[in-house]
Amino acid sequence: MRNIHVLVALGLAVSGCATVTRGTTEEVRVVVDPADAKVETTIGLSCTGMPCNLQAKRKAEFTVTASKPGYKPESVFVSTGMSAGGAAGVAGNILIGGVIGVGVDAISGATLSHAPNPVLIALEPLDPANSATPPGDVKKLEEQEWDRKNKPQGPPMS
Repeated sequence: MRNIHVLVALGLAVSGCATVTRGTTEEVRVVVDPADAKVETTIGLSCTGMPCNLQAKRKAEFTVTASKPGYKPESVFVSTGMSAGGAAGVAGNILIGGVIGVGVDAISGATLSHAPNPVLIALEPLDPANSATPPGDVKKLEEQEWDRKNKPQGPPMS
């Protein structure tokens, strides 16, 4: 009887591989041009000043809206879907955690990731002829994000 309790405890301990390794929230990066735009979401998260990082539940789909006086507001829908990391968690459950682990991860949303992430928004001015409100540049944002992900950070090693 004691062995059964140990096995049940062990099974529960290793269940939910993705929940344990990935967590139930994810950082969604938002970058807007111009950088001092206000960002709000349909799930109550907000920030000002770019880039900003929003901590969202993995199961939450939402809309990000960027706005600034003199510019048209712009919105981007952020969806969820199974990611490579989530699929690895499911595979781990099949091998180790069993049905309980798959269920825990499905309920928690740990197998999901947000897309797009990062969210890149370039605001368009209400009056394109007004030099005080230059248009946002999504190409510049894409290049900055590429540099952030692919170029070494910090001082060069000698």
